[in-house]
Amino acid sequence: MHDPPISSRRYRFPATLVWQVNLRGAAALVALAWFSPLEAQQRPRARDLGITPGVLLPGPNNAITDVAGVRIGQTTVIRGDSIRTGITAILPHPGNLFFERVPAAIHVGNGFGKLVGITQLVELGELETPILLTCTLCIWKAADALAAYLLELPGMEGVRSINPVVGETNDGYLLNDVRARPISPDDVRKAMTGAKAGPVAEGSVGAGTGTIAFGWKGGIGSSSRVTGSDSGWTVGVLVQSNFGGDLQILGVPVGRELGRTGVKARADRQGARGSIMIVVATDAPLSDRNLRRLASRAMLGLGKTGSTASNGSGDYVIAFSTGLSVRRRSRERRHASTELANDETSGLFQAVVEATEEAIYNSLFGATAVTSRSGTVEALPVAEVLRILRAYRVLRP
Repeated sequence: MHDPPISSRRYRFPATLVWQVNLRGAAALVALAWFSPLEAQQRPRARDLGITPGVLLPGPNNAITDVAGVRIGQTTVIRGDSIRTGITAILPHPGNLFFERVPAAIHVGNGFGKLVGITQLVELGELETPILLTCTLCIWKAADALAAYLLELPGMEGVRSINPVVGETNDGYLLNDVRARPISPDDVRKAMTGAKAGPVAEGSVGAGTGTIAFGWKGGIGSSSRVTGSDSGWTVGVLVQSNFGGDLQILGVPVGRELGRTGVKARADRQGARGSIMIVVATDAPLSDRNLRRLASRAMLGLGKTGSTASNGSGDYVIAFSTGLSVRRRSRERRHASTELANDETSGLFQAVVEATEEAIYNSLFGATAVTSRSGTVEALPVAEVLRILRAYRVLRP
């Protein structure tokens, strides 16, 4: 019914792989792999397997792109036997975000991270650039490339201050030579120009190419929920999973039941450390104050999967609203907005908890095994996980 267990596979390059020669180095081959939404959906997602957290229904794509206007772009960078990383770009709407800003907020679950742009985001409560995700030591190069790309856009000729927001997780524990800082301006540009709506590629792609979660191959995952209110607001979540803990799925101790991890190396150097970036989008017209409350609830969904936000884990949530009535146009001297009242937020809080939990599951189920010179990280063994979940009788028919 489904593909063979993912744990029996290795990372496969898609037919659309583009090879380039690095003339400045020792003729190393650089692979910029682009995954189409169709290729992403050939992998089983949690919901396809009967794993359906919560009670709210997802949007049509069960992804962050169910929030109208949100687009995702990804560049996967693979070089030789040591580089396994990439860029994931989140664009809140199709316009120029610098001139039509969206309210935003951040919640820090555990601050062991290098998030760029955080202080202005906290101070002003708004996004003026798209969000990028990448590897830890690539973050400053990605921020510089994003700023350069945006400053070249029409109408930006007079801009002398810009606040790129770039998050990261450390994929250097095993699969990626993070010290090489391999991200280039072209990688960022391709993620930005290739951003699109619709299904989101998940697993070992973009900023999730070299990540590890719960001792198995992690990566990019996404999910969405539509609130049950008359308004039917949508909440979408995208995660970059690269953290440790005791894997639980629908409350079942799957990690303990498996009794092993997928790390095939001399030692598991990550352990409980690592990080997760969580990006939350909603079309509900929320102020930055209520977006901060919304972001904090994503940590409840993270906790449901078995994370304890360990000392070495950088756990960040960025939330933004695409609601037209709360947009902030930078050329206006006064902003008039209509936002949801506090009493209308509870359904959104439930939605973000459920979508975060499922997005993390999707990051695991969507991942393929990846090998580098330091070792291999297997993907979560689907057949074994399903056997465990059936034994606990938690799967939905």
